[in-house]
Amino acid sequence: MITVDFTLFPVGPGRRVLDLGCGGGRHAFEAYRRGADVVAFDQNENDLADVAAMFAAMRAEGEAPSGAEADTVKGDALDLPFDDGSFDRVIAAEIFEHLPNDTAAMAELYRVLRPGGIAAVTVPSWLPERLCWALSEEYHTVEGGHVRIYTRAELEAKLKATGFHIGPHHHAHALHAPYWWLKCAVGTDNDTHPAVAAYHRMLVWDILKAPRLTRTAERVLNPLIGKSVVVYLRKPLDRAGDGV
Repeated sequence: MITVDFTLFPVGPGRRVLDLGCGGGRHAFEAYRRGADVVAFDQNENDLADVAAMFAAMRAEGEAPSGAEADTVKGDALDLPFDDGSFDRVIAAEIFEHLPNDTAAMAELYRVLRPGGIAAVTVPSWLPERLCWALSEEYHTVEGGHVRIYTRAELEAKLKATGFHIGPHHHAHALHAPYWWLKCAVGTDNDTHPAVAAYHRMLVWDILKAPRLTRTAERVLNPLIGKSVVVYLRKPLDRAGDGV
């Protein structure tokens, strides 16, 4: 399930991409498939082991262009082990809502992106997230869970204060919002509840088959209840440089 729109975030051979807080690696795999040199970064060793195994499988099956490189690195988003300007592109998907010191992580993202480089930042959208918090205390108090709800204006203001020029934005995954509302209503760990299980089957079917009906419905609903908001940014060539 890809959140970033790669038509707005072009990657390919010769581009070095950091997937910051890669989790299961969905965006790292897509960037690698497109021929970029990818670093999947996370603090979770188990996730990184799975991502490394998938990178190896993609190489073995020829799913990535010859010459593209992919690696995993463990570390802290507040203290990235990379030199200034190391990456042409940085993806930070659903990470800042987990971090008490989100502005420090944004500053590190800015530091490791080269001047003129592009970043894609995604966080849960305000309305779907607000409903999840209202329906379930557990949803946002579990260890490692979400510590804040962003409005897009707040997210963009923090990123602008970091030094970024703000570019386009869009919402994604509207069909996933009701799934999380259901889970919050019946218990976030209650995956066997009939309504939750049925909706999950529909989501899996939609991901695998991408039927026209659900794809059209999601495009229409995304601006209203898209589960994620995606903001595209550019690091200026200098502090007074042109933006996106």
